[in-house]
Amino acid sequence: MSRMTAAQRSWVSRAGAMLGLLLAMFALLLGPASPASAHAVLVSSSPVADAVLPSAPTEVVLTFSEGVRNVPDKIRVLAPDGARVDRGEPVFDGAVVTIPVDPGGPRGTYLVSYRVISADSHPVAGGYTYSVGAPSSPPTDTENDTVDPAITAAVAVGKYLGYAGLVLLVGPVLVLSLLWPQRLDRRGPARLVWTGFGLVTAATLIGIWLQVPYTTGGGLFSISGSALSDVLASTFGAVLLVRLGILVAAAILLRPVLRGNAGRADHILLAVLGVAGLFTWPLAGHSAASPVPAVSVLVDAVHVGSMAVWLGGLLMLVAFLLRRADERELGAILPIWSRWAAVAVSALLLAGVVQALIEVATPSALIDTTYGRLIIAKVVLFGLVIGVAAYSRRLVQRRLATEQPGRMRRAVWTELGVTALILAISAVLVQTPPGRTAEANDGAAGAGFFSTTLTSNLLSVEVEVDPAGTGSNSIHLYAYTADNKPQPVVEWTGTAALPSKGVEPIEIPLLPLTDNHATGEINLPTAGEWQLRFTVRISDIDQATVTATVPIN
Repeated sequence: MSRMTAAQRSWVSRAGAMLGLLLAMFALLLGPASPASAHAVLVSSSPVADAVLPSAPTEVVLTFSEGVRNVPDKIRVLAPDGARVDRGEPVFDGAVVTIPVDPGGPRGTYLVSYRVISADSHPVAGGYTYSVGAPSSPPTDTENDTVDPAITAAVAVGKYLGYAGLVLLVGPVLVLSLLWPQRLDRRGPARLVWTGFGLVTAATLIGIWLQVPYTTGGGLFSISGSALSDVLASTFGAVLLVRLGILVAAAILLRPVLRGNAGRADHILLAVLGVAGLFTWPLAGHSAASPVPAVSVLVDAVHVGSMAVWLGGLLMLVAFLLRRADERELGAILPIWSRWAAVAVSALLLAGVVQALIEVATPSALIDTTYGRLIIAKVVLFGLVIGVAAYSRRLVQRRLATEQPGRMRRAVWTELGVTALILAISAVLVQTPPGRTAEANDGAAGAGFFSTTLTSNLLSVEVEVDPAGTGSNSIHLYAYTADNKPQPVVEWTGTAALPSKGVEPIEIPLLPLTDNHATGEINLPTAGEWQLRFTVRISDIDQATVTATVPIN
């Protein structure tokens, strides 16, 4: 009896250590308690930031690096006196947002303030100024709330709880279905499974609730019915509602599986639901906004599923099988589990590499971005886990695991401890802008733009080139009369040439946006003093040609 008491005390102490480690992971998640950076990037705007226009525009155009979604009443254009000059609802067309503006505002500096939702469900907030006539003191937007740091931390903790619940749910169910000896009691593993089920359900409900203040700004209870409806109508909300439906169906099938009297059809249906449920994680995160979403969603689902199988199986080993199964049973179970673990770890590693290549994109992003550095930390810890897993596999191959289960338990506890850290890093990663986006953001922030006003005897043309660097550039043209009123234009044509390097004129496709505003995109592959030439026809017989020299860096 005393030996059983000692074993129980050992188990309680180790369970306490694991609980302490999990609490430490929560502390790690709460560490970066600043608003999460947005995962879409404002790559261009019209008017461009800090531009001085001869007259007020009729619209403001924002172009992001990926498609964005509206947050009601969170896009504003403020006049120098603080009055709103945006008129009607902004128009969303994928990554382009067009904001109608009253052109009758006063002279001075205007503020464009925006909050939208990126394709991966994260908020994108920011603002910039432009001036009409001459700069003045800029207005302040006091109504556009920022994300409460507590909300950001709570979102990360909720994601961690979801991952932890997935581990407690997937791996134990798999072991109970295929490896559990019939003579052993199932009540302990069943409690573990229902705990995981509860964590996943709670994390999903918490995720839906927190998404409202996370996207609109405000505190934990700054939630309205319309805002909640907007979240549920979004892709993020729809995916989480699907997850809840899958959980309800799975709850019915889990009961016979946990009792040990499930049929073949029950196991197949539960497996189908499990695979479908795994796909809800990438569909509600970064992978949905990846440059190759189909590949990213697939590898992310494999990554999450492999993690849940591996860690959940390890937990079943250390918590139950290595303590309860006899030597004969362990001799049959451990070789099979060892092969499963090898497959799961291989899939985890391969999926993680593919995922990192897509999200980091460049070697510099691996070093220079927070996302890249977190990936490095994850790889280092994963290498440590692989070493411990190889040690465990040798114990199994040499049959020492059954003869000396204490050594096996210590190795598995080490694996679980290190992978708990990896799990925390993963929860932080999904709240961190991917390397490709962060690097693009840095590039956009560091890029400049070119703006000038060209005059002729008929009209003046304001020319904006953004970012005035090699590669793709956006060009915006505005035509004005001699007294700075918008000049209707019948036809726009333009060319770009680099005579110093023998580049002949290249046609610039120009698209009229309003009567006096046209835009175009052109790739300028080489740095130098580019000659941009525009012909503006304002009637059947009247036209003017103007030329600008634009330094491209």
